[in-house]
Amino acid sequence: MEAPDPWPLRHLVLHSPRLELRPDDDAGLLELAEEARRGVHPPEVMPFVAAWTDVDPDERARSVLRYHWERRATLRPEGWSVHFLVRRGGCVVGVQELQAEEFGLTREVGTGSWLGMRHQGDGIGTEMRAAVLMFAFDHLGADLARSGAFADNPASLRVSEKLGYRPDGTTTRARRGRRAVEVRLLLERAAFRRPDWALQADGVAGCLPALGVTRG
Repeated sequence: MEAPDPWPLRHLVLHSPRLELRPDDDAGLLELAEEARRGVHPPEVMPFVAAWTDVDPDERARSVLRYHWERRATLRPEGWSVHFLVRRGGCVVGVQELQAEEFGLTREVGTGSWLGMRHQGDGIGTEMRAAVLMFAFDHLGADLARSGAFADNPASLRVSEKLGYRPDGTTTRARRGRRAVEVRLLLERAAFRRPDWALQADGVAGCLPALGVTRG
């Protein structure tokens, strides 16, 4: 009997009309780090709880590598975070996270993402989130998806609204040493506003045990 692949996520790939999403690999992370170096948002705004983009460009690029290596190393069936590198035309433009804790019991996932600033404003954020939501609902069997965005981040909130999320309360966060309101968002499977395209997902079956998904 052939031994199971120790890292089956290397075979996982999601295809949407314009994008290819694959779990992070070292070569792709170098491209992602370069996008972070170029810039993720204007300096006067901060869309993240942890202000990781406030450091100088070289340190920002290194922090991307450290963070993703750490998250990849701690993936377990009982708790995981898969960071899909988002490619358009073969080039990495950003990252879309899908994460869960005790997924086999909760059937809940969470999402987070960022795009290089030069790739924003073209609908990529909506397309890549829709792709991982279809993966979660249709291939993993998720019932709920959660997300969140600061109240002063209208672009992210618009993406969530387009896809059918509803508000689920607020949380007060510390951001750059000041109070900021984060809007919590919830999406039930039946409320998902699906796009008019179908997701192609390859290499799914081998990943299910690593993500705590059981069938039957």
